[in-house]
Amino acid sequence: MNVLVVGGGGREHALAWRLAQDSDVTRVLCAPGNPGIAAVAECVPVEATDTEGMLALAEREAMVLTVVGPEAALDRGMADRFRAAGRAIVGPPKHAAALETSKAFSKQFMARAGIPTARYVVCNSADEAMSAVAGDRFGFPVVVKADGLAGGKGVVVAADRAEAEAAVQASMVDRVFGGAGATVVIEECLTGPEVSFFALADGQRAIALGSAQDHKRIFDGDLGPNTGGMGAFAPSPLMTPVLEERVMRTIVGPVIEGLQVDGGYRGFLYVGLMLTPEGPKVIEFNVRFGDPEAQVLLPLIEGRFAATLLDAAEGHLGAGSLRASGGAAVGVVLASAGYPGAPSTGAVIHGLGDVSADDATVFHAGTATREGDTVTAGGRVMTVVGRGATHAEAMTRAYAAVSAIHFDGMQFRRDIGAAVCR
Repeated sequence: MNVLVVGGGGREHALAWRLAQDSDVTRVLCAPGNPGIAAVAECVPVEATDTEGMLALAEREAMVLTVVGPEAALDRGMADRFRAAGRAIVGPPKHAAALETSKAFSKQFMARAGIPTARYVVCNSADEAMSAVAGDRFGFPVVVKADGLAGGKGVVVAADRAEAEAAVQASMVDRVFGGAGATVVIEECLTGPEVSFFALADGQRAIALGSAQDHKRIFDGDLGPNTGGMGAFAPSPLMTPVLEERVMRTIVGPVIEGLQVDGGYRGFLYVGLMLTPEGPKVIEFNVRFGDPEAQVLLPLIEGRFAATLLDAAEGHLGAGSLRASGGAAVGVVLASAGYPGAPSTGAVIHGLGDVSADDATVFHAGTATREGDTVTAGGRVMTVVGRGATHAEAMTRAYAAVSAIHFDGMQFRRDIGAAVCR
């Protein structure tokens, strides 16, 4: 089959790379793609949020299946438009994408569906939010979340009242996140280890895809500001079969049941979990594969991946069509100087040819080509993924590959996966 991947980041590189390995797949297109993706797919210059342009591309090139990477495309209603045109697409409709694009909607949905999550209040004005953090309703630390999409940077875990008020000021008054911060959610700070869990749904049922743990802070030891993700490892040893069954029954199942409108929830569901003393609780939902979790989880998935995605898109997902390969993967994100603030770009990337495909895989994100060189073109530049029989072996291979790569201002964490290797 011919498959179109929407997007141009590390997640989309991993999706295109994994799809290209399937014997069912004859051709992979990616729009807009990036220089790394061009090694495994044909890249077409259509913007990821250009719904009509993407539909025209799918029709012109006879794409049997379209897989959406970024959430912004789903927020624009791309899945709705494709389904209205009779084309198979992996991604939920716009109303369901609000699970990710609106923190307020997500919390209110979970309350209605009985899905375990933190106590919260939705605030539509700065005065309301300031009052919420001034009282003792949730205590400290307290979490302040911008309602809309903020590039992974709209969440502040405030240690005290002053920090919480500063977060409200930045979001609702200074509008550092634009319209995404016009409404905020204030919620209690849950405690426990975090796990990312992934499922694939067809509108009626879902299957588990696996688990991972990511590292959001910019510096080693989980210090510094939050980022879009500085690395991840898979699988998570915390996700036992018993816990997986509980998450599928008490969280994933109610999501699918509660969103059975307009064909239902068809696509990837990312569940960000906190394993609290009371049991697993949802921190957030994403309505697509995570980044950088996709880069470490997809190399571990065996089976007819493209065919399974098509089954989900068409509403008849079977059981047991995919399986974990065993072993582990560790992915290290290489970021530009200045990230997670304004990144420096245009630096030539050296050493990519010195990374052996037998030891590691490099998934491009913020890269471009200039006069024959690959250069940095974003904050998170690439994810270097090592695989092995154990997490320790995968970590060793990932960092050996990282040591071969260099660009001016390159920053990365040196402890991705270390916690599970102790």
